[in-house]
Amino acid sequence: MKLKIWMLLLLIALVQKSNAAVVDTIETYSSSMKKNIKAVVVTPDSYASAKALPVVYLLHGFGGNYADWITKAKGFEKAADQFNMIIVCPDGNNSWYWDSPVDEKYKYETFISNELIKWVDSKYKTIKDRSGRAITGLSMGGHGALYLALKHQDIFGAAGSMSGGVDIRPFPNNWEMALRLGNYADQPQRWEQNTVINLLHLLTPNSLALMIDCGTEDFFYKVNENLHQQLLFRNIPHEYITRPGAHNWPYWNNAIQYQLLFMNNYFKGQSKK
Repeated sequence: MKLKIWMLLLLIALVQKSNAAVVDTIETYSSSMKKNIKAVVVTPDSYASAKALPVVYLLHGFGGNYADWITKAKGFEKAADQFNMIIVCPDGNNSWYWDSPVDEKYKYETFISNELIKWVDSKYKTIKDRSGRAITGLSMGGHGALYLALKHQDIFGAAGSMSGGVDIRPFPNNWEMALRLGNYADQPQRWEQNTVINLLHLLTPNSLALMIDCGTEDFFYKVNENLHQQLLFRNIPHEYITRPGAHNWPYWNNAIQYQLLFMNNYFKGQSKK
């Protein structure tokens, strides 16, 4: 009897182990910044037999790096198996994902929306079209995801934000933004042109699938609520989630599940067209 139980447990363990997403750390070369940049790539267990899979680009926050999601939100990578998707977590180097007009070493808009995507599409079995490509992130990465998607709707079909810094103007002295854009007092036009909430004119109804999420105790809550209201005013369909929570990993561990479900639903809808 004990032998049968042991064999059953072993079988369960083997099945669970065989059905697991694969996590790799890769390095890509950015010709615009002339340096190598790391990223985590999560592929589903079914990857070997897949023809072409959708990709979600998942961005980290200020002070973080490419490994944040895989080390601080352990278990989220199971979504790659659950939804049969590839997840790419690039390094953003406190760039706010702009092409900095101040420092030529910071061209992360070009890197993410052009160089990295071309590299991933050349190395992995991906859907090489906006219908199979989405982007989301937390905090600085929430700003980055919306910023890149709004400006590159030919590249991304869906975008999300978790606790995103969707309006940078109330925070002129925070998070090294002045190092990337110049001081707000000296360069107000740069700040006005590079904040997400001022890019909504680029949207038309249903041109981009959108999901915005922010906790009620988050210091970015007010700017996210304002973004939601502006999207409503412009008749831009979007998902908006708010619930008790602060600017921390317990909140993002929960939020990422909804984001990836939203992206999966978008991909499934596109595949039926």
